[in-house]
Amino acid sequence: MWCRTGNAQTPAREQLQQSFASTVQPFLKTHCVACHSQEDPEAELDLSSFPTVDSVANDHQRWELVLDRLTAGDMPPEDFEKQPSESLRQEMIAWIKSLRAHEGEKNAGDPGLVPVRRLSNAEYNYTIRDLTGVDIRPTKDFPVDPANEAGFDNSAASLSTSPALVKKYLDAARQVADHLALTPSGFVFAPHPVIAHTDRDKFCVNRIVDFYKRQPTSYAPYFLAAWQYQQAQQSGTADVSLEQLATDAHLSGKYLTTVWAELNRETAAIGPIAALQMLWNSIPEDASLADAQATCEQMEAFVTDLRPKLKPAVKNLKAPQISNGSQPLVIWKNQQMAANHTKYARDSARQVTEWKLPADSLAAKAMVFPESLAERETYEAESERFCSVFPDAFYISERGRVFQNEASRGRLLSAGFHNQQGYFRDDDPLYQMVLDEAGQTELDRLWHEFDLIADAPQRQYRSFLWYERAESSFMRDEVFDPHRSEDKDSISNAKMDALAALYLEKALRVGANKVAEKAIVDYFHSMQTSFRALEAAAEASQPHHLRALQSFAEKAFRRPLTAIEKENLTSFYSYLREQEQLGHEDAIRDCVVSVLMSPKFFFHLGSPAKVSEKPVPLDDYALANRLSYFLWSSMPDAELLAHAQAGDLSQPDVLSAQVQRMVSDPKIRGLAVEFGGNWLDFRSFEQHNAVDRTRFPSFDNDLRQAMFEEPVRFFTDLAMRDGSVLDFLYGDYTFANKPLAQHYGMPLPNDSEIDSHGWFQVNDASQYGRGGLLPMSVFLTKNAPGLRTSPVKRGYWVVKRVLGEHIPAPPADVPELPADESKSELSLREALAKHREIASCASCHKRFDSLGLVFEGYGPVGERRTEDLGGRPVETNADFPDGQQGDGLAGLTQYIRESRQEDFLDNLDRKLLAYALGRTLQLSDEKLLREMHDHLVENNYRFSAMLESIVTSPQFLNQRGAAASN
Repeated sequence: MWCRTGNAQTPAREQLQQSFASTVQPFLKTHCVACHSQEDPEAELDLSSFPTVDSVANDHQRWELVLDRLTAGDMPPEDFEKQPSESLRQEMIAWIKSLRAHEGEKNAGDPGLVPVRRLSNAEYNYTIRDLTGVDIRPTKDFPVDPANEAGFDNSAASLSTSPALVKKYLDAARQVADHLALTPSGFVFAPHPVIAHTDRDKFCVNRIVDFYKRQPTSYAPYFLAAWQYQQAQQSGTADVSLEQLATDAHLSGKYLTTVWAELNRETAAIGPIAALQMLWNSIPEDASLADAQATCEQMEAFVTDLRPKLKPAVKNLKAPQISNGSQPLVIWKNQQMAANHTKYARDSARQVTEWKLPADSLAAKAMVFPESLAERETYEAESERFCSVFPDAFYISERGRVFQNEASRGRLLSAGFHNQQGYFRDDDPLYQMVLDEAGQTELDRLWHEFDLIADAPQRQYRSFLWYERAESSFMRDEVFDPHRSEDKDSISNAKMDALAALYLEKALRVGANKVAEKAIVDYFHSMQTSFRALEAAAEASQPHHLRALQSFAEKAFRRPLTAIEKENLTSFYSYLREQEQLGHEDAIRDCVVSVLMSPKFFFHLGSPAKVSEKPVPLDDYALANRLSYFLWSSMPDAELLAHAQAGDLSQPDVLSAQVQRMVSDPKIRGLAVEFGGNWLDFRSFEQHNAVDRTRFPSFDNDLRQAMFEEPVRFFTDLAMRDGSVLDFLYGDYTFANKPLAQHYGMPLPNDSEIDSHGWFQVNDASQYGRGGLLPMSVFLTKNAPGLRTSPVKRGYWVVKRVLGEHIPAPPADVPELPADESKSELSLREALAKHREIASCASCHKRFDSLGLVFEGYGPVGERRTEDLGGRPVETNADFPDGQQGDGLAGLTQYIRESRQEDFLDNLDRKLLAYALGRTLQLSDEKLLREMHDHLVENNYRFSAMLESIVTSPQFLNQRGAAASN
């Protein structure tokens, strides 16, 4: 507890010493040391070794517990014979407060000793995520980080480094490096290891397919946007453009322009485009958006049903003795099919007699093949134009065996060979009709990087050599013996020229036609051209990789590299190449490992300032690190480092703006998980296995994850919108997804109210017994043994975690409550009442049992209930420690609002400050805590008020002692 001193002068040291001798020492001797002395002290609290005022001041944490016990009135215990008078107790309390105030004012603002420390496991994972762009989580098998006295695992006091842990760091660094893939301009990291070729294929293929899927290729949104543009024109809204509508709807402006032109082109009233125009024009001017969308979806259904029926068929290219699945023949067929995506098969429209159109509509009549020759030609021309505007596919992402005309079977980007590895790019309609220049550049880059990262063309060609010798009989002649897939020089110009001549000579000799001849010539030429280009690109990229390595190191070290560091990194690369005889890629990979093994990466809070016992300001890079690891549990981003480089981060206006930006960033989730999770003790709930899933089958992994996520979402939302911290207690809202909503008995909202991860905000949550932190199932479940509820654990969680009370550990011989609620003759309320009859238990239990009994309306997994597992009606009324009475959650929140709100705010301030500073609080922080409280009240309890007080404080901006340098 802290005491507000306002502007009053603290007592002089002499007065404290006099009172210590006349009041404190006699009090301890008479009322305390009988139980709390050196030999087996009660609660491990020895009060016999404090001969001076300085000895008390130096152990202020222990004396804070003494103050807490005296203030609560439970020490000395009721059964102790020598009880102090109330006035003497108050004198003792006043002296401890005076000493704390004196010491606090004397050293106010002292940053304390915050030594350089390693990153916590969580910080390491978040930092690797932001450094590489992928969530690898390499510390998942590390030992659990211990917590400091404040309950957090982000301080030097708890984060030691052992040889065994260094070995794990080396394994983690190698694991990260296994995700590295070289590109022409540098390197990237895959979400999985990419050492094996199959893994490289997976990475590159998924990147391209994901790019395809992100593109807007559904027709209905274009038809709807065109209708909206028409409505804007008719209403005289001059500031609306097609380009703006496309941007707002996440569509291609290029393709929307094409669609708009076709829907407004003058045509004869026959053919598919005329049918589309008739459907589109049938949308009433006053139609609702939903009705207009329904018509546009009908238009899309018409297009997607008709379009495949109009595309030209491509037959297999055949040549004597050459397998139909051979690469030259299959690639030729792929090229023909790719060229046909926007082509029309002459006379195919007349074969179609059914369309997805309203019967007897004008659109349906427009599709009837006409009788007159002139109209037939118009119909054919319109069908051809229809096919050119609406391709049968914008891209092909999957193929079966092409020569067998197999449907897609999930072989992503496959060329469709038979028993051969190979890929084929087929996306020209997307490239030409939909993508802008930036999109085209990105797609070209992804395909080029695919070839470079995975050696796809080289492996394809070698699989061709294997297939033609092993699966096909074409290359089994003796003349082909020098050409084997395992030969290292199989892709050299000499070898390829020789094989191309031999292969073509035999093909022509056994009867290959001109088309097959050209396909064979084109195949060898394109493969050879590709190999030489890739070799040149690989060689040209090596200097880029070295520059990327330096950039990676600078980002990892979170400050600019010195000239010596750059030279050392380059020298290490040269050593690996020349002395260790490593290839270029392996050398780069080992250099990445060396960066991640540097203390400059996995140690935190270094500053170029000299070691000093006096406080010195953090340099801007150290401040950027402290700020980012406070708010994000991760490394500074580019903007933060740019301010550090400019040297203006410590300026108040810049610092304030950066805090606002960082809190509004989704990475503030790191604060919700790491601070919130440890403060409220749910950080490890994702591994919680105390629930009997046979008795509670609804508690599956999805529900457990949702329970964990609820307070994270709540905290993140409150921080990002800068809400009142009192919402933690009194907010009448929460967040849920489908599993959690079902558990809570909440209806699911409309899809528009659900985010991309399946979560939504629930307002007026009190009608479901929810709202704020207190009734969240994660806390109710975490603080229940599994087969019953636990008013003790739930109440203890409230008073300790939420309200910040210090309560001693229970005695070793504490009686156990019933393990299974359903098999107990007594209700838990009755069992607790008997338990409190034990004198050694009563003093503590009276402080928290009532705060747990109000949750008896929630079962062991946080479900609402009216009966306990034994079939007895639950009672949720309680007599709170100050004599107030209340019932259920509403009664608890009313009690806190009227009697304990200041305790909550003080506890939150203390916890957040301890987390931000990465150390246990000291008396010199008391002044800052008072300022934090006042600033919070003055700013309507907004979350940002606490952050502003912390990051502008001398404790946060300065350092002393061993924290000075990396």
